[in-house]
Amino acid sequence: MNVKQQWIRPESAALAGMLASAAGIAVLWASGIEFPVYPPPGIILLGTGAVLFTVLRARVRWAAVLPIALGLFIQAGFMVEGFVSGTGFANLAGDAGIGPMVGQAVQQVGAITAIVGGALTAKARLPRQARRRAS
Repeated sequence: MNVKQQWIRPESAALAGMLASAAGIAVLWASGIEFPVYPPPGIILLGTGAVLFTVLRARVRWAAVLPIALGLFIQAGFMVEGFVSGTGFANLAGDAGIGPMVGQAVQQVGAITAIVGGALTAKARLPRQARRRAS
């Protein structure tokens, strides 16, 4: 039987979150925020993760881990940067201007959306018996 796979909402949210977070990093970069390497690695990681998630989502059960891991990576980087240098929180507060503020906000909302979408996708993919035992 040839059944066409449909995107479910959590999968769409996870993919949109990864892409939004990458877009937020691109806005930060375009706004003049300095990154340690060129190009910003977050854009490459999130873009690659989005492509892999799109390709593997129907074939591999663990594909839902990609948006969770990448979202947590972005959040951890924001927290480390925020507490070590203070620039992440300053960007979010608008101290560096409107561009970095928007970019940082989009990056954070995207990362959180990817984490939540990935977690809901993983939960939806659990076998029914495992869901009943967990309840």
